[in-house]
Amino acid sequence: MALRLDRRQLLIAGGLGAGALIADGPAFAMLSARGFTHGVASGEPGPDHILLWTRYVEHSGRPVRLIAEISDSPEFTRLVAGADAMVDLRRDHTTRVSISGLEPGRTYYYRFIAPDGTRSVTGRTRTLPVGPVEKFGLGVFCCAAMTFGWFNAYAHAARRSDIDLMVHVGDYIYEYPRDSTYQRQLNQWAEAQQRMLQLEPTGETVSYADYCLRYAAHRLDPDLQELHRLFPMIAQWDDHEIANDAWRDGAENHRPEHGSYSERKAAAVRAYRDWMPVGDADWSSYELGDLATLFRLETRLTARTAPLDVRSVLGAGKEGLAERLEAFRNGALDDPSHTILGAEQEDWLYSGMRRSVDRGARWQILSQQVNMGRIAMPRSALDHIPAGVSGASSIRAEIQLSEAGMPAMLDNWGGVPAARARLLRAAQSTDSDLVVLAGDSHNAWAFDLEQDGRAAGVEFGGTSVTSMGYDAKLRSNPEILEREIVRASPELRWTDIRHRGYMAIAIKPDRITGEWVLLDSVHHRTTDHWQSRHMSVHRGARVFGPDSD
Repeated sequence: MALRLDRRQLLIAGGLGAGALIADGPAFAMLSARGFTHGVASGEPGPDHILLWTRYVEHSGRPVRLIAEISDSPEFTRLVAGADAMVDLRRDHTTRVSISGLEPGRTYYYRFIAPDGTRSVTGRTRTLPVGPVEKFGLGVFCCAAMTFGWFNAYAHAARRSDIDLMVHVGDYIYEYPRDSTYQRQLNQWAEAQQRMLQLEPTGETVSYADYCLRYAAHRLDPDLQELHRLFPMIAQWDDHEIANDAWRDGAENHRPEHGSYSERKAAAVRAYRDWMPVGDADWSSYELGDLATLFRLETRLTARTAPLDVRSVLGAGKEGLAERLEAFRNGALDDPSHTILGAEQEDWLYSGMRRSVDRGARWQILSQQVNMGRIAMPRSALDHIPAGVSGASSIRAEIQLSEAGMPAMLDNWGGVPAARARLLRAAQSTDSDLVVLAGDSHNAWAFDLEQDGRAAGVEFGGTSVTSMGYDAKLRSNPEILEREIVRASPELRWTDIRHRGYMAIAIKPDRITGEWVLLDSVHHRTTDHWQSRHMSVHRGARVFGPDSD
């Protein structure tokens, strides 16, 4: 039975401030429990340092000093480093501590010790390598709506021995209320109600307390806890850690009754940094020895301009539609001031790519949120929407954009073609071997990226952990539609719109191979998977090779 506290007790025990909510589910019970409530995690790796995270609740109302210990063995027969970790009530009893003085490319074990001698579970982590590196593995995840299914992708990846570092490119949580129309439409599986009852708070997340409770609910999942316990993670928010289709000054579902958007954004970012094993930099880079530089980008909150409103163009009737679409394409869509990264981050990235090439790194990898590759939606897609399924209007809009020579999707890099061109030209001018990692779309994609008629790099677009993609709308013969979308889209080499899962990226000096692990189901707990699709890019080619399956 879940523990219930009155409002004053919760404010004192949880340190969540005036926005704290009364709840009675498992996440609330763990928020008000004592001891180590949500396991351990590590992140922000470097060659000689690692960031460690945990949550510890004492209810004394005073800060608590934990001891973080690192050893080179799971038995902790020899301690190689340690530090004090202060648990702060203002950070929802969480703590992050960076440990330095480690050796590169080494596996370490860590734990936290409370004042009463209680120990956390033992975590495993790894520092980044230096010098020559023969291989390095990444696991890549996105879009884990808790109420859409079980986190089987996390469970499958946690058992692998060929991954060194986990990367989460966003939508680690979702902000929607428990009974939202979106949730009701897409929940078609038998255990949805069981999963739904674990989601807290019941309403949409707006305040710091709301976001903390939502992270607490997600982090109770044993598969997610195990993934964090066994691997370091580099993570970045997308939109649902804040609100749907978030940008610098607003979001699609932020309404006046939610109050100030800037305050909501600040609360969401604060909760993210308290609950995740991340640093405070909005963007950063990581050197994988001489193998690659991994750039973690921020594509939502720092500088992203307002989304383009194509509805007014499409919704004004058939008369003059072609002319309106042409004016939109040559005007608003092609405006060079529209941006995802902003000028400061663009300058940082382009300079970093040049430095990476100059130092001899084989690959320049972008870990970011939204697809850079362009798709065209064929008119035949309307034949794949069964009667009674909503979504025909959005598919029809994508078809109209495609037929007018524009990308079908404008909520990604397709909506900022001038900014996309600047990035790809920077990759070409620096002679970068560009590899882009993306999430957000809930579908799997493999793109050859082109600019000015020349190859500029490749993109591995990851399917979601649980969230439904085009398969929520296009349910009739989706495998046929996949082939039709590929034929209609010059940059697209392969897609899967039917399955959930994750990507495993194997980096070697002469080749990067991406594996899309496509799961049997997310509607029951299993690590069985339907199949894996592999695509490879050879260094210098900047397109997917013929050895891709």
